[in-house]
Amino acid sequence: MLAFAPLHDVVGAAGSALSRLTELLEPLAGGAATAAAIVLFTIAVRLLISPLTVAQVRGERRRAALAPQVRDLQQRYADDPATLQREVFTLYREAGANPIAGCLPLLLQAPFLLVLYRLFSTSEGGTGLLDERFAGVRLGHHLSDGLTGAAGPLFGVLLVVLLAVAWWSSRRARRASAAVGTVAGTPTEGPGAATLGRLLPLLPFTTVLVALVLPLAAVIYLVTTSVWSAIEQAVLRRPQATPTADIDRR
Repeated sequence: MLAFAPLHDVVGAAGSALSRLTELLEPLAGGAATAAAIVLFTIAVRLLISPLTVAQVRGERRRAALAPQVRDLQQRYADDPATLQREVFTLYREAGANPIAGCLPLLLQAPFLLVLYRLFSTSEGGTGLLDERFAGVRLGHHLSDGLTGAAGPLFGVLLVVLLAVAWWSSRRARRASAAVGTVAGTPTEGPGAATLGRLLPLLPFTTVLVALVLPLAAVIYLVTTSVWSAIEQAVLRRPQATPTADIDRR
């Protein structure tokens, strides 16, 4: 039990903070105050890790700029996949385009999702959050608890939103891989490349699968962070004007 003491303390602190935020929002949000607090909590987390997201986008742009060199390497080492992969990673490292950095924003959100899961699946923290509701459904409600009453429509809407965002993210991942000539920093040619290329665009849909086993509170977190990601990516990855285009406009 001692090994879990730090997590217990974190869950307790998060529960107290969420309860205080709920009290502040009650005059405006009424019975949806706790759900609104979760949304604000999610936004705060995303703002906290936004510098990493910006660095991720910059890395993708660097890799896109290196696409011609990657294609040249693919032609040069077409018969030597091991050397090809080593040379591509060397090229990225020298250009400061680390493909692994793109996973950091997602990985850093995992602890926050775990805290929400513990808060709304157990009585840990002693804040009484398990009794809070949104649209008439307990925030600790799981899909396995049933879809009667308002639970079915509410979970249905949230899962549809997650599916739509996952579909959009999957399309963007395919376009990004085509632009840079690699899949997650790995050459599109060589052993396993085709399989990796088919699997990675499907990863956004794992969010939907995860939502199937989470309490409503954590699903709200997933929906909020997924929509935030979609908006963030649309803004950060909007087409940039090239010098030539600027000259033509003048």
